[in-house]
Amino acid sequence: MTTAETLSWDPFDATLAQDPYPLYARLREEAPLYHNAEHDFYAVSRYADCQSGLADWQTFSSRRGDILEIIQANVDIPPGTLIFEDPPVHDIHRRLLARVFTPRRIAQLEPQIRAFCERVLEPVTGAERFDLVETVGAEMPMRVIGMLLGIPEADQPTFRDRTDATLDTTGRGRLDPDEMLNTDGLQGYIDWRKKHPSDDLMTELMTAEFEDETGKRRTLTDEEVLTYCSVVAGAGNETTGRLIGWFGAVMARFPEARRELVADPSLIPNAIEEILRFEPTGPFTARYVTKDVEFHGSTVPAGSAMLFIQAAANRDPEKFPDPDRFDIHRVTQHMSFGVGAHYCLGAALARLEGRVAAEEILRRFPAWDVDWDGAELAQTSTVRGWKTLPLVVQGA
Repeated sequence: MTTAETLSWDPFDATLAQDPYPLYARLREEAPLYHNAEHDFYAVSRYADCQSGLADWQTFSSRRGDILEIIQANVDIPPGTLIFEDPPVHDIHRRLLARVFTPRRIAQLEPQIRAFCERVLEPVTGAERFDLVETVGAEMPMRVIGMLLGIPEADQPTFRDRTDATLDTTGRGRLDPDEMLNTDGLQGYIDWRKKHPSDDLMTELMTAEFEDETGKRRTLTDEEVLTYCSVVAGAGNETTGRLIGWFGAVMARFPEARRELVADPSLIPNAIEEILRFEPTGPFTARYVTKDVEFHGSTVPAGSAMLFIQAAANRDPEKFPDPDRFDIHRVTQHMSFGVGAHYCLGAALARLEGRVAAEEILRRFPAWDVDWDGAELAQTSTVRGWKTLPLVVQGA
């Protein structure tokens, strides 16, 4: 990698997150296998490499985590953290959650999700200006996940804010792995739910019987239930909230596309897919390398950390014609929800929430611009999205 000295990518540099795509293009062309000596990781950025690598869990393991800081900290992963597990244990644990996240059950949530969306938009209907993240992005996903878990509405902001604080790297650059894996806040709800079962995910997880990796028939331990709920709460709040923010930002930048969606809402589901490709909320995924592996004539040694830059792969011209063009009619196979065994279990829910939010926002506000001077990206090394996004409402 002769260009490694002149080409530098630091995932902890918040300034690079403002517009990472020119640098991602250089990585694809000049250093398809990139090594960062300062932070001690490797990275690949081409679609084919990300697709094959993320699917190969035997070589690129999740059992040490899927975030660079957690992998390098070599911390103990709580049992039940299915995003930090490999098959066969991962498959056993995933099947428990898959019962709740079936397409049929997710589709049945649409009336409730739409009601949540209508409720958060009602106070700003008719307004000339409002913050889309504060109004919808930080509110609607929180209500949906809280409903699924059975967390009282009054307590839901606490869990959202705790996750936000954990992911925020302002002033420190890197995440704290111990904070990431802390599940203390949910223990009281587990204890209460045992005495007051209900029709929610928490109750289902506590009562579901399964056969574990040893062949034993059992239910989940309290620690496993805590971890499951923590994973669902964190993932459901962060990624979907940022998707809604990117919808507002991208639609402001491409008003012709927005006008098409207003005229024909049936185009909205495909537009959501293009936004997921164009501005993915999770730009890269980390894996632990279990054995020596070769990429582009160089060897990545066992024990390394590898970053798969899905945001770069989503704009690989070998896969997507004219990849830097936003096109709501594009038929896309983006990698924003991952690949293989760890394909996002909540993808159907995120798509549903994104579609409903887009429909309800466009119905009330067919045209807007963004006060870019007042907009701010959140500082985090794991997800990318807006902390504030003030919309200035316009005439249609």
